[in-house]
Amino acid sequence: MSTTQPEPIHVIGGGLAGSEAAWQIARAGLPVVLHEMRPVRPTDAHKTTDLAELVCSNSFRSDDALGNAVGVIHREMRRLGSLIMHCADRHQVPAGGALAVDRDGFSAAVTRAIQEEPLIEVRREAVDGLPPEDWSSVIVATGPLTSPGLAQAIAGVGGEEHLAFFDAIAPIVHKDSIDFDKAWYQSRYDKVGPGGNGLDYINCPLDRDQYQAFVDALLSRETTSFKEWEGTPYFNGCLPIEVMAERGRETLRHGPMKPVGLTNPRDPTVKPYGIVQLRQDNALGTLYNMVGFQTKLKHGAQVEVFRTIPGLEKAEFARLGGLHRNTFINSPRLLDGRLRLKAMPRLRFAGQITGCEGYVESAAVGLMAGRMAAAERRGEEPAMPPATTAIGALINHITGGHIETIDAGPSSFQPMNVNFGLFPPLGEAPRSETGKKLRGPEKAKANKRAMSLRAERDLEGWLAAADAADLAEAC
Repeated sequence: MSTTQPEPIHVIGGGLAGSEAAWQIARAGLPVVLHEMRPVRPTDAHKTTDLAELVCSNSFRSDDALGNAVGVIHREMRRLGSLIMHCADRHQVPAGGALAVDRDGFSAAVTRAIQEEPLIEVRREAVDGLPPEDWSSVIVATGPLTSPGLAQAIAGVGGEEHLAFFDAIAPIVHKDSIDFDKAWYQSRYDKVGPGGNGLDYINCPLDRDQYQAFVDALLSRETTSFKEWEGTPYFNGCLPIEVMAERGRETLRHGPMKPVGLTNPRDPTVKPYGIVQLRQDNALGTLYNMVGFQTKLKHGAQVEVFRTIPGLEKAEFARLGGLHRNTFINSPRLLDGRLRLKAMPRLRFAGQITGCEGYVESAAVGLMAGRMAAAERRGEEPAMPPATTAIGALINHITGGHIETIDAGPSSFQPMNVNFGLFPPLGEAPRSETGKKLRGPEKAKANKRAMSLRAERDLEGWLAAADAADLAEAC
């Protein structure tokens, strides 16, 4: 038996996707080198040197596996031994129906696990161009802050200019500076989520005049401008709040400031015209994130405008909002079904650079990239999860499920969160217990549940087949 140590697989980028990919490779018994440029080269968005640092929200979003595609991908990642989900579950904070985490505890736990894994070597260094030719297997998971040198090199190999969009960060408020004579605790529709009790959000109500004055203030204040990024499209799931306001005065009332599902206990008969919600951001419960309030307002303007919100007149901010650039490639054109660069198959991509959006989506793609790289290193055919699963549907969209252009126009590929719209349609529409066709909300709810149950069944079937194949090979 040969005792020669296998050549390591290289992972570039120590974010959620890169950390998950490295972990999966090590779990497969193979050596991996994880390259992370911080602190050698800091970024404007990161504040620590930890791996898997959360630079935007602290929420992993819905944990409802029967009614939300994000909850389905949570379930699948847990089933596949995800390090990211394990650490998230251990460091969760109350957030209604969502899974939110203490950001510092979470990233510290991921960092500790990676550093203590003997098969993972962490190198604090920047990779500014194409990886050396003797790196035969590389996963590029550099995320939204890919260095210009590496991005340019990738674009050169792929024959495509990389794409980019702005990603805005929401402010964080010290809880003890919130006026609870005006604000109250309540989750929307009193929903109880993991670690929550139905009172997981702080709500600040606005009447019609206050709402209109707030919109006026948003539209009149100066924003941060980056001329070299002009013309770059925003991702609709993370629009700066002032950009939403520019799209119509009522837009915010149908977005982050929607007043539905909430009742002001001090005046229960009067429905607020708009509501600002804040979600717990750390385990101590001392910091709260302004939900959906990503912004590119200048810092002085943020303090001035956000203190016009009832309950936040004396708000103290642990962090003000900001803006950073997100880089991603045209994956449907550049990548094959195994996330490899068609023009240079030794390079595999994972995370936000592939055009997925969201913490768990990025980590899920990293998970599969790591498993595929490990299988190839062992000389095996990488097994792709069924397209009926959340992970399979997401990867299918990234690598080929997207329509290249719309109405013969330019490429329309944009970052995408996982959603049931990416799943293959059901073979037969669900019916009521009496056999009648369902309509409206009941139909939508039943469809989601059926897709979730199908995904769970098909994932288990996929894993069982893989286990059987391993057993047959061993015998």
